[in-house]
Amino acid sequence: MECSAAGLKGYYRLHAGIYDATRWSFLFDRARLLELSCAALAATGREHGARVAEVGCGTGRNLRALARMLPTARLTGLDLCPPMLARARKATATAADRVTLACGAYGPDSLGHNSQDLIVFSYALTMFNPGFEAAVETAWLHVRPGGIVAVVDFNDSPFPWFRTWMGLNHVRLDGHLPPLLAARLTTLSYETKPAYAGLWRHFCFLGRKG
Repeated sequence: MECSAAGLKGYYRLHAGIYDATRWSFLFDRARLLELSCAALAATGREHGARVAEVGCGTGRNLRALARMLPTARLTGLDLCPPMLARARKATATAADRVTLACGAYGPDSLGHNSQDLIVFSYALTMFNPGFEAAVETAWLHVRPGGIVAVVDFNDSPFPWFRTWMGLNHVRLDGHLPPLLAARLTTLSYETKPAYAGLWRHFCFLGRKG
């Protein structure tokens, strides 16, 4: 299902108030992705003073964790929805001197080229329809050579009815992201796991810009 920026804004305007209270039940392995990302940064020696961006940062849950895990990093959160960013601002208040939040669609001018050591997408890319290819290409432009793009997201489902239902909630669920990421980046880590007895699979991917 095609999902416009206006449609996503409206969707998350309604969901902002209950997002963190409900998403734990199906947005799996977000903490796992952050652990893998920080370990990968440490392996490159770039964790001190790292520049990190999250595309689709939502309520700031991940940014708050990254601020704790990377105490010298400069963090940027990008999101379309002002109510979500208002919550992100509260979530990251204790690290406000290191966190920049910006409202708008993700594009080439959102960040400086070759400016980031780590770019995170957490359950965001499957909602870029159309636009997931452009988002991956834009992340490649923004991350520094040797930098990391980290993604956790829905992958696929064997059940057509479930894929249709997810489409009604703006999520494309047909395994299209891992091949695209692997084609553009050098794979450092890739994991898939089933959820709810195989109703769907989700994945964690870490890739390096060569």
